[in-house]
Amino acid sequence: MGFFKHKNNETESYDKENLVPIIHASICTGEMVVGFKDKRDGKFTEIMLIQSPEDLEKFKKTYNIKEDIKKEY
Repeated sequence: MGFFKHKNNETESYDKENLVPIIHASICTGEMVVGFKDKRDGKFTEIMLIQSPEDLEKFKKTYNIKEDIKKEY
């Protein structure tokens, strides 16, 4: 019996027509977050903090992203 649900490496979907995966990186601190930017209005939705290359790979695997993700500063 557990309180937390564990995902079994299931992929999730996103609106590929209107959303672009983007890494937001801070020039000052180097902190990086990955999420999706809406092509229509430019709004960025943060999904997760990237603390290691493995975190980025987990994000890409979760959303079935094969291409490189562009960074914005």
